[in-house]
Amino acid sequence: MPFAPNHPRERLILPLDVPTVADAEQVVAETRGSVGVYKIGHQLVFSGGLALAERLMASGEKVFLDVKLLDIDNTVAHGIESIAALGPAFVTLHAYPKAMRAAVAAKRKAGGSTALLGVTVLTSMDDGDLAEAGYAGTVKGLVATRAAQARAAGMDGLVCSPEEAAALRPIVGPDMLLVTPGVRPVGSAAGDQKRVMTPGDAIRAGADLLVVGRPILGAADRRAAAEAIVAEIGAAT
Repeated sequence: MPFAPNHPRERLILPLDVPTVADAEQVVAETRGSVGVYKIGHQLVFSGGLALAERLMASGEKVFLDVKLLDIDNTVAHGIESIAALGPAFVTLHAYPKAMRAAVAAKRKAGGSTALLGVTVLTSMDDGDLAEAGYAGTVKGLVATRAAQARAAGMDGLVCSPEEAAALRPIVGPDMLLVTPGVRPVGSAAGDQKRVMTPGDAIRAGADLLVVGRPILGAADRRAAAEAIVAEIGAAT
């Protein structure tokens, strides 16, 4: 699925990681036209976010449902069928082979244009976190394995650390999307992210879309913060 943005802002995903729909609507009002995609995750999904997603899509905005599905095959398949009917631009699921195969089959059956993105290893995790969770290998090795499995399953793209984008492109080929959270402008705190990179460096490493949240949400002027990141993206492309 080649990605050919008409403007650098189409590469910027802003997560609406706020407690209420009213808060999210305020963020949208302050940034509309300066970002390409609004991402709705767990915090907002469970407080009216799906209705907000429908309103945003009806107004012409692109929406990313970051729900990170993982369940038995049948449950994942039915979830994807419902999400495809809703019509967001992107949806995430954990990059486990059976879940990905079930999701791809369900999308083909349901139709629609929602891109299926596999979450390889969360960007808040490092090798020590994997060991604590019972994994024997490294983050680098597990990400590469899941990337190859995602390509084999027919997924549309991956969510990965910007540090991994350059290594994954040869594995997934030119047509799969690489979406990178853990992006921080120079001078921003890393927060709970352990594998981070600046917007320009992430684009140069091969990322297609960047998820940038706290540096925009926490800014005194959210539109200016978003536009500065878009400018950095544009300079790197």
